Amino acid sequence: MESKVAVLGLGSWGTAFANVVADAGVSEVVAWGRRAEVVDALNTRHENPDYFPGVALNPTLRATTDAAEALAGAGVVVLAVPSQSLRGNLRAWRPLFGAETVFVSLMKGIERGSRQRMSQVVREELNLPSSRVAVVSGPNLAAEIVDRQPATTLVACADEDVAVRLQHLCKAPYFRPYTHTDVVGAELGGAVKNVIALAVGVAVGMGLGDNAKAALITRGLAETVRLAVAMGADEHTLSGLAGLGDLVATCNSPLSRNRTFGELLGGGLTLSEATAETRQTVEGVKSAESILAMAREHDVEMPITDTMVAMMVHGLPPAQALTQFMARTAKPERYGV
Repeated sequence: MESKVAVLGLGSWGTAFANVVADAGVSEVVAWGRRAEVVDALNTRHENPDYFPGVALNPTLRATTDAAEALAGAGVVVLAVPSQSLRGNLRAWRPLFGAETVFVSLMKGIERGSRQRMSQVVREELNLPSSRVAVVSGPNLAAEIVDRQPATTLVACADEDVAVRLQHLCKAPYFRPYTHTDVVGAELGGAVKNVIALAVGVAVGMGLGDNAKAALITRGLAETVRLAVAMGADEHTLSGLAGLGDLVATCNSPLSRNRTFGELLGGGLTLSEATAETRQTVEGVKSAESILAMAREHDVEMPITDTMVAMMVHGLPPAQALTQFMARTAKPERYGV
């Protein structure tokens, strides 16, 4: 078991995962956060009042606003910052990382511009081999996990031994991690499902029923598989926790930011109005254009993602988007893989 783990980011998932690691028995877990009042609350009251007011966190979990303090002596660094700010943060923190540190990404986004997955950003900025960068992805709604309700996840790393090492790091009584070596599939499953959840939210906001939601989830999985396979992933990864599991949880739960944001759009709010009301990072909104660009680069058809970009970027009304989607040319169920 690691003696110290640093978690960089005290948002909902960063907080919940830090608590999991502490509950799993790591002797020293230190979380870095930007806001002094949140750090103080975690250290004195053992709670994160911004995301989980009144929820008791592991009393051994410690927080700091000083990244150097959090990183000193940490053998594993967990990255839980917004995906679009990752590269800048890594550049600022680079001198503080240890020579043998293993990095774990909790982020489910695609970087704008570069269209890189988060593990690629980490490896590029820090000049690391694939064996030192892992991802955690799965049906992991933070509010349930911080409440210590049963959950599973996937730890993916190109080096299976490292994946197993990290698996033991976060295996708590209520949190069961599995391992895989398919980092590409794990990351794409986590990123694309956010866009599909936006679409399901739009359907809910429009008052559509379970048939429509089931269709979006199922066809959303199909287009995720097409893109993942084209980019070198194992299609079976997408039928597992980081694919179907995450997709089902995110699309069906009112705890999902992406689904909730989609409901606002489906209810008639503009992108800017929905953004103002949400006031939190919604990764599907940030990543949708990059995912669509990746699909076009690999000649992969992703009609749901295409429709969501048309709605969010080009102002296509939800009712018109639905009409266009349903009018698409008839196809066999399985194509493009």
